[in-house]
Parts: sequence; C-alpha cells; structure tokens
Amino acid sequence: MRENRNKTPNPQAEDEARTAECFKRATVGAVRAVGGQAQTEVSFLNGPVPSGVSVTGTHVRLPHPSRRMTEAEMTRMRGAADAAALRLRHHNAPLHESARPPAGEAREVYDMLEQARVESLGARHMAGVAANLDARLAQECADMGLDRLPSHTKLPTPFALGLLARERMSGHPVPQSMHDLMARWVDDLPPAARRALDEMAARQDSQQEFAQAARRLLMACDLLQQETTPEEGADDGTNDAEAASSDDEEPAEDTTPDAQEDGPEEDDGNQPMQMSQGTGASDDEPDDGEQGGSASGSEEAGGPAEGEAEEAEPQRGYHAFTTVYDEEIAAEDLCDAEELFRLRQTLDQQLVSMQGVVSKLANRLQRKLMAQQTRAWEFDLEEGMLDAGRLSRIVVNPMLSLSYKRERDMDFRDTVVTLLIDNSGSMRGRPISVAAMCGDILARTLERCAVKVEVLGFTTRAWKGGRSREAWVQAHKPENPGRLNDLRHIIYKAADMPWRRARRNLGLMLREGLLKENIDGEALLWAQRRLASRPEGRRILMVISDGAPVDDSTLSANPGSYLENHLREVIAHIETRTSTELLAIGIGHDVTRYYRRAVTITDPEELGGTMMKKLSELFGEETARGARRRS
Repeated sequence: MRENRNKTPNPQAEDEARTAECFKRATVGAVRAVGGQAQTEVSFLNGPVPSGVSVTGTHVRLPHPSRRMTEAEMTRMRGAADAAALRLRHHNAPLHESARPPAGEAREVYDMLEQARVESLGARHMAGVAANLDARLAQECADMGLDRLPSHTKLPTPFALGLLARERMSGHPVPQSMHDLMARWVDDLPPAARRALDEMAARQDSQQEFAQAARRLLMACDLLQQETTPEEGADDGTNDAEAASSDDEEPAEDTTPDAQEDGPEEDDGNQPMQMSQGTGASDDEPDDGEQGGSASGSEEAGGPAEGEAEEAEPQRGYHAFTTVYDEEIAAEDLCDAEELFRLRQTLDQQLVSMQGVVSKLANRLQRKLMAQQTRAWEFDLEEGMLDAGRLSRIVVNPMLSLSYKRERDMDFRDTVVTLLIDNSGSMRGRPISVAAMCGDILARTLERCAVKVEVLGFTTRAWKGGRSREAWVQAHKPENPGRLNDLRHIIYKAADMPWRRARRNLGLMLREGLLKENIDGEALLWAQRRLASRPEGRRILMVISDGAPVDDSTLSANPGSYLENHLREVIAHIETRTSTELLAIGIGHDVTRYYRRAVTITDPEELGGTMMKKLSELFGEETARGARRRS
C-alpha cells in the first residue's frame, strides 16, 4: 500500500509543470514574432534572471522558469524576452561594433544606450511590450537595491545614463522609487551631456546617427578621452581654461634646451607615452601631437630605460598617489557566510548549463596529466635504488654495477597555476558568471592531478576614485598624481587551500556591487609577487579580462594612456625577466596587442574550452621539453 501511495501522481505538480512548459512555448513564440526572425533559437538556462540581454547572433538565452512561477517572475521573464526580441529586430551588430568604445566604462555605457534605443523603438508601437519593459525595469531597480542608495553619487554611471536615455527617448518616466535619485543625478550633468541626450532622442530611428550622438554624450561625461569640442570647452570654468592654456605651453618649454625645473618631471611622466608609441599601438597614436617632443626629449626618455632594466619591477614614472586605502582581502571576509552560501547556490545552478562541455574538456586535460603521472623508471643505472628484479645478477656477479633504478622526474607535479580574473564592471552578467564557473572547474581538475591552483580577482573599492581621490582633492589637486583609486585585490582561493574549502568563495564574483573598475598593471604585479614566493619550479599565470585598464579618476588627472602604458611595461617585465609563463584570454577584446601569448574569444561561453585547451598545450609543451632533456 505504501508503494502505491508513493507512485500516485501529484495533480498539482503536473499542472505546474504543464503551466511552465506552456509559458516557455508562448515565450519562444513571442520572441520570434516580435523579433521578426522565425529561426531564432531560444535557450532557457538554470539560474537567476540576468540583468542584461543575452543575445548572440540569432540565439537568445533566457532564465529557466521555476515550476511555481510568481507573477513577479513572469513579468521579468516577459520583459527579458521582449528586450531580447527588440534587439534582434532593431539592432545592427556590425554597425554597433564600428563605433563601440574599445573598453572600460565607456563601452558599458554605450551598450546600455543602444539597448535603451531598441527598447524605446518597441515601446513606441506596442503598449504591451512597453508595460513588460517598465515592470521589468522597476523590479530590477528594487532587486539591485538602487532605491536604497544613500547618495546619487553611488549610482553606477552606465545604469544611470541608460535610465536617462530610455526616459528621454520613450517618454516613459523612470521607476517611481528612482525619481529622487535620478533628479539629483541629472542636476550634475553638464549642459553638453543634456544636449547629447536630446540629440539621441531625435535620432533614435537611425542607429548610425544615434551612435554618433551617443559618443558625444560619452565625451561630454568625460568617459571618452578625446579632445573636447568648442561647445564643451565653453562650458568649463575659467580655472579649467587656464589649466588648459598652461598645459598647451608646457610641451613647448620642455623642447627647449634650457628647460625649467619642472621639465624633468614632465619628461618622466611622458616616458611611458613615448615608449608605447614605439610599439605601434594604435590607441596611443592620437597622443603623438600632444606628447611629441624634440630629438633631445626622446633621448632623455630613452636614457633611463637601461638603468631601470635592472629594477625588480617596472615603474617608469608610474606611481600611486597613496596606497593607504588599498586592500588585499580574502573572499570570505567581504561578506557573511550566509550570503556566500546563497551566492554559491546560484553559481551551482548556473554550472548545470555548461557542466557538460567544460567537464569533457577538463576530463581530457586530467587524463593527459594523469598519463604523465604514471610512475616511470629508468633501469640499469650505476646508482639509485636497488632493482629487486635484477638481484640474480648481483648474486652471479657482485661486481656488476648496472643494477639500480631511479624514478623519472614528473615535470608537471612541481607546478602552480594562478587564475587572475578581471572583476571590473564591464564583466557584469554572463562573462563574470562563466569566469567563476571555469575557475571552479579548473581548480577541481588540477587539484586531482596534484597541481596547485590559485584564483585571484582584481577591482577597485569605489567608482570614480575613492578615499585616494578625496585625499588628492584635500591636497589641492597636485599635478601628475598617479593612481587615484583604492585597489581591491581579492583572494578567492589560495594555492595551498583545498578546493572543498574555497568552493563557496567563488560565488562571491556574482555579488551585486562588487565589480567596479580595473587597474590591470598593479594586479599583474601582485599576482606575480605571490607566484614568485611559491616553492614550485614552474609557475603559470593565466589572466582573464575583457578590456584595457580603465579608472576614470586616474585617467582624468593623468595622461590618457597612463594605465595602459604601465600594463605594457608590467607584461614585458613578466614575459622577459621572470620565469613565469604568462597567458591571457580576452573576452570580446583583443588582448594580443598586450600579451605575447594570448587568445581572444567573442562569446563568454567559449571561455571554458579555451582555458582547458591552452593549459593542455602548456603542459604538452613541458612534457615535450622534458622528453628532449632526458634524451
């Protein structure tokens, strides 16, 4: 009787399953109809509803509905589906890429503005779609806790500009909970930015013209490092005008033989600029006119390089205004155990969607390493361990010397791998989720093969400068201040920490508000120093990033390529003057112009396979070198 009761179907559960399945079919149909593409492929992924829109080509990814869907969940699902469908219908990807900023916060704002444009076009003609998008936006603001921010200055710039653009283009007001914050945020906008918003609203029907207006908005908000237009220059105060005129005069003074006392300091600041121009980096070319000096200036910039080559770490004028507020912290110290447990559960749910492909590649890597781990012996040696299989030889001829054996060295055992993950705001959404999942799988795989793994992350403690910038302002803004933000370097898993103890920490990457700005050069030096202190003979540093280093506070008070030049110097130092093997994987950004050994992927879903493939190649190279040494 008990078995019969257990097998009795549950009508309520069956009804819930049918309802969820019907909702999925209706959602797929709506995406294809609104998007205007009948061949659109729609996937439902386990995990939380993504805050962004996940569309790759004609492939749309949506969250998997739960069996007991609430009205709020259905609203967010409909809003996410409509947003993805409108992107399919109104978005031209090649045109978008042609005007897209290279990296950093400007790139994130630009993407948010384009999504606001396509949603506004759909909301204009379809009232039901507009209602779904409005409800989804209100729920997102509440879930992110934006309505509880203590000050409008804490509001992320990409989200705020996206809200403003959406309101201006569609005519729909921002969510009620955001009215006061956004009103204060708008008051801080310069007039040029407000004009750019009006222009974007007027040109939203043409993606090309809209993109040009969007770039003008980015320049007006100092998110793009370009020369200001005459209109923007008129908005600046007299102090800014005087500073600009003095800046124009300084290069002329530096080119004269009798430079003033400030000349050498300015030359030091320009040395990285001149060095990077020599490498042929296209991003630095616009600075030639500003930084170009006479022949004597070039000699001064090149002279100290030989002496500096002997330094343990590259500096070449790079410095921080203060390091007092920098932070190196373990992941478990950034939030309480209960929140870490919840974030880890979220990561486990997302692991299901890509577990199959990455696990196959991880198992392949493990088999390759374990095959090398099989004990191998060298026989007939004159010294070593006595070979029991050849005892008969010694009995017959005690003078026979070739009766010893020795275990062959296993090259990969004496190895440590550091995974350094960019925790900047532009990684928000699917990229950081995939990076966390891949770090989890990589740590488990290599630990089984007795290879030490360390997982690190880098970001800043605040947007647009933190206490470092406040200290600079209080010091009356001295020139060439160097880095003006507080570093936050996170240890998710130390090399000696077992994966079972660190697994919960990796979920922290999904925490809202953690991802801010990225200063890659100092993060690489930090990871390299940790590797250099390890006893292992072979050290591998793998960097996962989606762009160039960006920190608005630092770049606003220093040369435009200040952080990028430092990154190049650090990479050159690690690749040429240390034994660390450096490998970089760029997500949607070409990192081959920085790193000698690098690969670029366009879809975050490719990250796991690329990581395993590159590590497999590295271990394969070492095995081949070891075989040649033994031969």
